[in-house]
Amino acid sequence: MADLKERLLPPKPHSAINLRDTAYRSSGSGRQPFQGMDVLGLKKRGQGLRSWIRVDTSGNSQVIEVDKFTMMRRCDLPARDLRLLDPLFVYPSTILGREKAIVVNLEQIRCIITADEVLLLNSLDSSVLHYVVELQRRLTTNAVGEVWQSDTTGLNRRGGSRNLDDVFGSPSSPDYLPFEFRALEVALEAACTFLDSQAAELEIEAYPLLDELTSKISTLNLERARRLKSRLVALTRRVQKVRDEIEQLMDDDGDMAEMYLTEKKRRMETSLYGDQSLMGYRSTDGASVSAPVSPVSSPPEVRRLEKSLSIARSRHESMRSSESATESIEELEMLLEAYFVVIDSTLNKLTSLKEYIDDTEDFINIQLDNVRNQLIQFELLLTTATFVVAIFGVVAGIFGMNFPIPLFDDTGAFKWVLIITGVTGVVIFSLFVWFFKYRRLMPL
Repeated sequence: MADLKERLLPPKPHSAINLRDTAYRSSGSGRQPFQGMDVLGLKKRGQGLRSWIRVDTSGNSQVIEVDKFTMMRRCDLPARDLRLLDPLFVYPSTILGREKAIVVNLEQIRCIITADEVLLLNSLDSSVLHYVVELQRRLTTNAVGEVWQSDTTGLNRRGGSRNLDDVFGSPSSPDYLPFEFRALEVALEAACTFLDSQAAELEIEAYPLLDELTSKISTLNLERARRLKSRLVALTRRVQKVRDEIEQLMDDDGDMAEMYLTEKKRRMETSLYGDQSLMGYRSTDGASVSAPVSPVSSPPEVRRLEKSLSIARSRHESMRSSESATESIEELEMLLEAYFVVIDSTLNKLTSLKEYIDDTEDFINIQLDNVRNQLIQFELLLTTATFVVAIFGVVAGIFGMNFPIPLFDDTGAFKWVLIITGVTGVVIFSLFVWFFKYRRLMPL
C-alpha cells in the first residue's frame, strides 16, 4: 500500500518540464496522446490540469495529468458530468451511463469508466487507493484465469477429453462480466462497504450511549445524543441516495443497456469491419472504391448479391444486438440487485438505530413527565400543609390584638386554643387529601 501510495502521488511542480519532454518522446512511440501533454502550453492558455489515476484492462496503473477539455473530448462527456467529479463541490451519489463512458460518483469514489480504462481523480484518500488495489487484483486474477482456461482448452482439444469451460465457465459465458461492469462492481462494493462500516461504527457508539442515557439523564449525555442523531440523519440521507440511485437504474432498462460499453464498442467495430469488407468486395469486382457504383454499370447479379448481403448482415446484427442487450441488462441487473440488497441492509440498520433513538427519547420524556408529576404532587401537598399551618397564624393574630378579653384571665385557655386549632387543621388537611384521592390527582 505504501509503494502504491508513493506511485500514485501527484507529480511535483518542478516535473512539468520533464513531463513535456516525455510528451515529445511518447508521441513518436505511438502512445495515446493524453498520456503526455504540453503542460506549459496548457498553463499559458489558462487550462487547469488535474491529476488522474488511469487503470487499463490489464490492471496497469499510472498517474496522468489531463485538462478538462481533453477529458471531455476523449470520453465524449459534457461539462456538467465532469463537474460531478469535482472534489470542490459536494454532489449526491450519481451513476450516469453515457455513449462512451460511465460517470460514477459514489462517496469517495469519483471516476470515469470506459470500455478500455478507468480514470479516477488522484487523491490521497485511502478509499481511492483501496479501489485501485482491488481493481488491479481482480483484473490480474481474471487475466490469469483466462490464460489458464485457454491452456486447458488446448489440452482438452489435443487429448479429446471434456472441455473444462463447461465446468468453470468461459469468457463468453453469462457469468463473465465486461471490464466496465467489473470496475463498476468494485466502485459499488467500495461505496457500500464504506457506508456499512460507518453505520457499524455509529451503532457501536450509539447503543451504549443510549443505554446510559436511560439510566442517567444529564446535559452531557443529551448533547452527545443530539450530535449522534445529527450524524445518523446525515448518514441515512447518503445511504438513501445510493439506494435510490441503484433502484432507479434497475427500474430503467434503457439506462442499463446504455452502460454496456464493451458491446457498443464491439458493435461499432463490427459495423466498420463489415463496411470495409463490402468496399473490398466492390473493389475486387472492378469498381472504384472512392467513386459511387452506378446502378446502370453494375451487373444485376452483383446488385442483388450486395442487397441480400446487406439485409442478412443487418438482420444478424439486429438479432445479436437485441440478444446481447437483453443479456447485458440481465447481467447488470443481477449486479445492481446484489448491491441493492447490501445497501438496503445498511439502510435497515440505520432505520433500526433511529427507531431505537426515538424509543429512547420517548422513554426519557416519560421519565421526565413522571418526575414532573411527582413534583406537582409534592407541591400540592406542601401547599395544603402551608394552608393548614396558616390557621395557627390567624389564631395568633386574633389573640395578639390589643384589647381586653375575659379569656385571657383563664390560665388553661391557651392550651384549649392550641388543641382546637390543631384538630381543626388536621381535619382540614385530611379532607384535602381525601379530595385529591377522590379526584385521582395523586396516587395515595
